[in-house]
Amino acid sequence: MAAVERAMVALRRQQSRHSLARLSARRGLRSGRVGALPDAVFQLLDAAEHAAALGRALTVTEAATALAVDQPRASRLAAQAADAGLLRREADQTDGRRSLLALTPDGHAAVKQIRDFRRQVIAEALRDWSAEDCADLARLLTRFVDDIAAITDE
Repeated sequence: MAAVERAMVALRRQQSRHSLARLSARRGLRSGRVGALPDAVFQLLDAAEHAAALGRALTVTEAATALAVDQPRASRLAAQAADAGLLRREADQTDGRRSLLALTPDGHAAVKQIRDFRRQVIAEALRDWSAEDCADLARLLTRFVDDIAAITDE
């Protein structure tokens, strides 16, 4: 259990240091107006895509929770994403006080580019692994994430 916990902490530290974002910048993949956006905007796009995959739209309040930021910060991030043409705000038909966040086609393209880059880095990290080891990792990691979620998600 200690080895698994250490691995989880190491992954969390890499995420909090934005290691992949820094790597993409070093490789020249963060350029232009969209590339200059803060990492949190891309995390917001990821959260919006995840909500859409679940068949619902993301609210600013839900975005704040997903990103572990306060609501004003989530609103500013949504505004930055909207100004960059990656996200749009839509009126919530059931509650006029709320706005829903939806990816634009450019937002979908940005999320795809990020996903492709992550997969490329994972492939690089696993290039010396056997196909069987890669399949085992995918199966066990998915099972672990699902089991942790069953305990921690409310």
